[in-house]
Amino acid sequence: MMIQRHLHVRGLVQGVYYRDTCRQLAEESGVTGWVRNLHNGDVEALFEGSPENVTCLVRWAAKGPGAAEVTECTVTAESPEGHRDFRILPDARPA
Repeated sequence: MMIQRHLHVRGLVQGVYYRDTCRQLAEESGVTGWVRNLHNGDVEALFEGSPENVTCLVRWAAKGPGAAEVTECTVTAESPEGHRDFRILPDARPA
C-alpha cells in the first residue's frame, strides 16, 4: 500500500539545506515525490511511499535539519500519483 502526503512548511527553512537533506532522506528511505522553495520563504513537499517511510519523513519535515526553525508544518493526505523518483523542483514563482 502506498500513501501520499503534501506538506507546507513554514519558518526558517530556506538557506539551511532543508531541500537537499529532504532529498537525501527520501532517497535513502525509498520515498518518491518532490520538494521546492516557495517565494514567501516557505517550503512545499510531496512524499509518496509506504506508510511507515512517509510518516517518518513527515516527522522529520516538521523539525527539518539542525539549522532550520520550523514553526508550522501542514500535512494533507492525497491519492498516490505514481512518482518514480524524488526531485528538488525549481523554486515556485509568485502567483
